[in-house]
Amino acid sequence: LEQRISNNESRTTNLEQRISNNESRTTNLEQMIKNYSIDGMTCGACVAKVKKALEDIPAVNTAMVQLETPQARLDLKETVSPSELQQAIGKYKISPLKETGEIKSEALAEKSLRTYKPLLLIIAFIFGVSLLAQYPFDTFSFMLWMRYFMAGFFLVFSFFKLLNISGFANNYAMYDILAGRWKVWGYIYPFVELALGIAYLINFMPWLTNWLTLVVLGISSIGVIKSNLNRQKIKCACLGDVFNLPMSTVTIVEDVTMVLMAGLMLFYGF
Repeated sequence: LEQRISNNESRTTNLEQRISNNESRTTNLEQMIKNYSIDGMTCGACVAKVKKALEDIPAVNTAMVQLETPQARLDLKETVSPSELQQAIGKYKISPLKETGEIKSEALAEKSLRTYKPLLLIIAFIFGVSLLAQYPFDTFSFMLWMRYFMAGFFLVFSFFKLLNISGFANNYAMYDILAGRWKVWGYIYPFVELALGIAYLINFMPWLTNWLTLVVLGISSIGVIKSNLNRQKIKCACLGDVFNLPMSTVTIVEDVTMVLMAGLMLFYGF
């Protein structure tokens, strides 16, 4: 009996030691996550610039930066001084927050079929309407179907972007190579898509419309591909700020498909 009691006490001691170790690890983890306030950010391009500058610091694992607060939350590998952070971000003013708190930002949805259901439904509707436009199908033109599809694609997607143009511009600047450097492009882009949609619908100067699509979507695809290769956890701006869609290969397929369609129409002179 005494031996059993001794064994139980030993197990209790080991358990308490494990709990103590876990609490110590949790404390260390919390100490390596720091919140900061940042002054001077005015747009999504600023957010992207600050985020990149902070994550380029060797001591920083990841940086979560939000325009609205503005705050930054840094997951640190090791202690980093405020002066080092300040030197990295340049003209923006950064200072540590005394009270810890979560950055109130919308969590990205998981990458699943259910998450992308709105996007897939919209594309399916455009696909179907583009087919029905040639009813009763006495003669069917694949090139004409592509033109109708591209018209519907640009018109519908520009509509969602225009519902909250500033929200789209902020999200778009997080990954687009042009909007990240020139914030105005994020506000112009929805109108470019709208103009392309109308041009495809009325068949206005097809060669020019297709060349513009190649250039515009080609540049957009670069940022999308780069973000996916870097495994950035950011929101896709393809449907504006209406749906919470994470950036993924779905976005790559979407942009590259439109580029290929424009290329085919140029090749066949349609």
